[in-house]
Amino acid sequence: PGGELRDVHTMTDGKDLEAEIHPLKSENRKVPENTGGPAGKEPRGTPAPQTRLSRCRTAAFFLSLFTCLLVVFVVSFIIPCPDRPASQGVWRIDYNAAVAYDFLATEDVNKDKIQDILFLYKNTNSSRGNSSLSCADEGFSCPCTFVAAVSGANGSILWERPVAQDGAFVECGVLQPRGSAAPSACIVLGRPGPLVAVDTLTGKTLWSQPSSFGGNASILSPLLRVPDLDADGAPDLLVLVQEENQVNGYIYSGGTGQQVSPPDSLGVEGTSGSILHVTRAGAHYVLVPCGTALCSRSVKGLYEKVSGRDSSLKSDPLWEDMLSATSHRLLVHSSGAIRYLMNVPGKAGDDLLLVSAEACMLLDGQDLTPRWTFGTTQVLRKPVLGHYKPNTPAVLVENGTGSDRQVLLLDLGSGALLWSQALPGLPGDPPSASLPTADHRSAFFFWGVHKTTGSNQTEPGATGRRLYMLHPTLPSVLLELDSVSAPIVAFQVVLLELGRHAACVLLTGPASPNPPGLVSVTKQKVQDLVLGGRVVRLAESGPESDQAVRDRLSRLRYRSEA
Repeated sequence: PGGELRDVHTMTDGKDLEAEIHPLKSENRKVPENTGGPAGKEPRGTPAPQTRLSRCRTAAFFLSLFTCLLVVFVVSFIIPCPDRPASQGVWRIDYNAAVAYDFLATEDVNKDKIQDILFLYKNTNSSRGNSSLSCADEGFSCPCTFVAAVSGANGSILWERPVAQDGAFVECGVLQPRGSAAPSACIVLGRPGPLVAVDTLTGKTLWSQPSSFGGNASILSPLLRVPDLDADGAPDLLVLVQEENQVNGYIYSGGTGQQVSPPDSLGVEGTSGSILHVTRAGAHYVLVPCGTALCSRSVKGLYEKVSGRDSSLKSDPLWEDMLSATSHRLLVHSSGAIRYLMNVPGKAGDDLLLVSAEACMLLDGQDLTPRWTFGTTQVLRKPVLGHYKPNTPAVLVENGTGSDRQVLLLDLGSGALLWSQALPGLPGDPPSASLPTADHRSAFFFWGVHKTTGSNQTEPGATGRRLYMLHPTLPSVLLELDSVSAPIVAFQVVLLELGRHAACVLLTGPASPNPPGLVSVTKQKVQDLVLGGRVVRLAESGPESDQAVRDRLSRLRYRSEA
């Protein structure tokens, strides 16, 4: 009996082992429960439920796999990809017998994801036949000022139309109220002329309102955007006008062009270069250079005084205490007349960069105390912001003129000198520019004429003014990108295609009020200029060849300011 029990256990263990190795085979051999058939008999010809479920799962898997492959095939090979506009590396458009104005702006006009170029020129009519409106159609005598939009991809004219008699102040990208015919507009104020909003997508007039300035009024550029005071959903515009011995402020609706409030005097005699500054308390103040002082007025006070209505805007008690009630002047320790005034990023809000005849000074944006002062001799162009070290703001200053000119890069936080180079300039050189790069620095672009080491002569073969590029990773190398002999009216380095390429845009020709001549708008891809550029070594540099320097700079990737 004991032997028989061992045999039974052995047989049982063998069946269990086989069941573990072949679970499906074992399940197929099991007799279904509750079938109602006689005990011990297995129904034949009917597959087990588990077998049918397994087959259904297999079929569902292959069906879904086939569907996915079919969708991928259709999307990849049958449905065509949308055509991406081919962006030309270089293009140029010309206007004969015209004059140009110092204005360039970029906006995606035709919605092809490439920034387009907007500019001003003066001519008898649209010399390229792209405008259905003449000067007379808009009430102007010939010649008059046109605003034009050209494609950033290939230079084709998108639209152009007359907007003023002789020059204009332009502010683009002004948002329009909800329900408007256009999401944004370019606001044009003629000299003289009406206040006109132009749809940037089509060039059509959204609204037009006559200006109410006096006959001897002088408009102080630029047009300043202020918060929405009339609650129409669009930012309003503040126009500062010099009338006789005082500056008057006119506030216009950005959505309709109507005057929001009567003009009010700032009680000062100022100059161009005014800015809108927001204090730490969130209060908006207009700052106007007034000789060696700063003149100011809160937007809230300016609006409430003349309109008699309350405003939701804030005022800053500290600034109100610092402001003189009679002269509206702020006490600043400026050595010489103020030439430029800029909002610059600070640790707790915007600070103020003040450039006078003898020094550059950074002022605290709240209490106006000097953070640092850097002595200069003569700064004739507006400084340019950028980043010399990663994520560390810097400012480029052109100090001196002619053969004594120097290009300086200062740390914005401390005023320390980061980089300097003697680079003689020519009269009429355009301002410098900068463009952020993917390594959180900036590429800097400036004009001049580099001299050979130990000589007072410029490089052989030099014709006209030349454009140079500096990147902080190669501080001992400049790259000469281009040489231009025509008068340069406006110059920008812009990112036309996000994540793709940057471009230099030049507006050349006679500037108003000079006699008319050939006006040209030219776009050149920065990468192409770099690959064909000439390497200028400022000091003994590393073992890299000129071609290696060009290749290295051509691989730079640029990013937007945001």
